[in-house]
Amino acid sequence: MPPALDRANAAFDCRSWSAAVTAYADADRERPLPAAALERWGLAAFLTGRDEESDSARERAHHAYLADDDIDGAARVGHWLGITLRLRGEHGRANGWFARVRTMLDERGIVDSVWHVCLRMSTGMDTLFGGDPAAAAEMFEQLIVDSERFEHPDVYVLVRNGLGQSLVATGRIDEGLRRLDEVMVAVTTNDQVSPQAVGLMYCAVIETCRRCFDLARAREWTDVLSRWCASQPDLVPYRGQCLVHRAEVLALHGSWPDASAEVEQVFARLGEDLTDMAAGMAHYQRGELHRLRGEYDKAEESYRKASRCGHDPQPGLSQMRATNGRVDAAYAALRRAIDEVRGAQDRLRLLPAYVDISLAAGDLPSATAAAEELRTAATERNVALLIAAAALAEGRIALAGDDAAAALPLLRQALTTWQRIGAPYDAAMTRVHIATACRSLGDHDTADLELDAARWAFEQLGAAPDLARVQAMSGRPAAPAPPGGLTPREAQILRLVATGATNRAIATQLFLSEKTVARHVANIFLKLDVSSRSAATAFAYEHHLV
Repeated sequence: MPPALDRANAAFDCRSWSAAVTAYADADRERPLPAAALERWGLAAFLTGRDEESDSARERAHHAYLADDDIDGAARVGHWLGITLRLRGEHGRANGWFARVRTMLDERGIVDSVWHVCLRMSTGMDTLFGGDPAAAAEMFEQLIVDSERFEHPDVYVLVRNGLGQSLVATGRIDEGLRRLDEVMVAVTTNDQVSPQAVGLMYCAVIETCRRCFDLARAREWTDVLSRWCASQPDLVPYRGQCLVHRAEVLALHGSWPDASAEVEQVFARLGEDLTDMAAGMAHYQRGELHRLRGEYDKAEESYRKASRCGHDPQPGLSQMRATNGRVDAAYAALRRAIDEVRGAQDRLRLLPAYVDISLAAGDLPSATAAAEELRTAATERNVALLIAAAALAEGRIALAGDDAAAALPLLRQALTTWQRIGAPYDAAMTRVHIATACRSLGDHDTADLELDAARWAFEQLGAAPDLARVQAMSGRPAAPAPPGGLTPREAQILRLVATGATNRAIATQLFLSEKTVARHVANIFLKLDVSSRSAATAFAYEHHLV
């Protein structure tokens, strides 16, 4: 067997991070590691979620580089220690390391280096998150010029990410997103960018896309991030947020079981650490899925855990309060949240729910103002999600004003856009409002058709509260349970199996994963006591499911 240090370096080069951590620790017990090995150990420990071990190895690497008079290595390790600590919320220690790097450079008379650029970059991020994105954008524009002569791969992506985020925050969204696309191309094509920088850029860019409601970009880069994480199975720091982002996309597309599975993987990998950003996001998404299914006690618990993690449980908590008749509490909480947020994108995330709850509270002027704000953003950004939300809000305002004729074209526009996006829950909710408008105009046949379509969608999704509401509106009894003890989703999949569709085709049509479809098919076989797709098809025809 080769020496432990050789095994450690080989594992590191293969990105087998856990094996590398173990081997570096073994090698260090045999003989204290040199600076470069300590730095690698620190990175591998960070990538596997061993924060204390990572900090210790990196601190030792910094001092080892100093002992070797390798100022570049000492500054590099100190810089990444500062970034890592800041992202963990340990701002005092982070600032201490940034100051240490600056002092080290000053003491040696070094006045112009890539690490000076990095220190200014840290100041730029402080300026951005301190609420002055215009000043931050100016700083990053200059940093791009100043950094070009150093040709440092990590700095190349970090400064451009800072500029992209700053431009988005100033309202220059398209320009900012183009800059972030440039960052993503760099991290996916240049293998010289460090793994920590790669993961950091993925998360930053995807989060910015989500906040801008650019679902296509968010979905594209989330898929790329997922593949990157999958290529390194023991990678921890970025996998949590990656899974939450995937869950959000799956939930939007109606794949609630798959979304739940992604959320639960976060807790399986990370635990329910109250200080972890990904845990807070996951708790909120878990709460949303419980709320939509009508599991209100579980949703309440999840929202509270999200809050303890520092993640605001709005608008979901207020939507649940309103559904349960506590409209005044919902209205007060959501109005507080909207007044409190600083960024325009954060307001937009809350406005659709605010329209609904303001109308429920009888505050038509506030609902109208919120709808107008949505429309302005939709016009400026031309993003499908905002266009659908704005049209739905305006349609609801028209309905509240007893103008069903004006409401219908707006609601139809919203429905068409939701269908194009592939958002079945939002489409079904819009159909309910279309049915209300049709009834106001005396068109009861069309209203019944819309309610039937909404009811079918809610059955497939498992949206129990909305299904009960639609059944009450239609005045019809609930649809009979599918035969054979099948759930509505299993019956839907059996119908598609009976048409000859493959699992992959079914997954594509229903926005499910192939794994989930396979699980449903296995459950169908078990419940029907059959062992083949042909036998299941025969059952479907015999019981008039097709």
